[in-house]
Amino acid sequence: MNSGDPRQPNGPYGGNGGNGGYVPNGAYGTQVPAAPARTTSHRGAWIGAGATLVAAVIGVVGTYLVNTKNDTKATPPAAAAQGPDSSKAPESEAPATTSAPATPTATTSEPTTPPTTPPTTLPTTAPAKPAGTVEWQGALAITFTDSKDLDSAPPVESEINAENDFSVYPFGDLMLQPEGDTKALVWKDASKVPAYTDCAGVVDTLGTSAEMKLKTGLVVCARTNDGRLARLTVKELTGQSSDASGVFDVVVWSR
Repeated sequence: MNSGDPRQPNGPYGGNGGNGGYVPNGAYGTQVPAAPARTTSHRGAWIGAGATLVAAVIGVVGTYLVNTKNDTKATPPAAAAQGPDSSKAPESEAPATTSAPATPTATTSEPTTPPTTPPTTLPTTAPAKPAGTVEWQGALAITFTDSKDLDSAPPVESEINAENDFSVYPFGDLMLQPEGDTKALVWKDASKVPAYTDCAGVVDTLGTSAEMKLKTGLVVCARTNDGRLARLTVKELTGQSSDASGVFDVVVWSR
């Protein structure tokens, strides 16, 4: 047998260095060709691609885990489910508080008491006396230089000449001169002293402003400048010139 024949086994299990080759027509049948050996270059490419893919997957998973962890810290699940907490909202986002308008308080007004008007104080004046009431009575001296106003009580000389009622002056005899609007007349009934009504009945119709010759006991009725009735009775006469003077008993009645 030729040792170079490939059909001869090279070992106990057959040819090909004991790799279990089959001989043609052997006990196990026809010899099956051996599988072609994988090339080293293809295997390295697949390993590199697999490593790149694994690295990419690891990177994606790591990024996802990091983001998930950050999101978990930033927003608690319960808070995310329930919505933002309005109590912790920033001041700028907090809803403005609308204050309700103040309800006016009803004020019970007490009844206003009208101011009390103080009573008007009228000037204190003496009440008017009934006509015929004696306002003044007494002895009165009338002289050449001192006229008298019978409307004042007691009668005095007025600084206003028109207000004086009588003056005395010498004209041979002493004369009684009515002044201004005064009217007078001589009462001729010697049996009666004229009263208020007696003088009132004659003085307005018979009285004049003419001078009268004086003598003791002469009675004169008069109406003064202010309208009062008066009675003058001559009691005494003295002097013949600038010292001429007459003293009279005078009664002045009210208007």
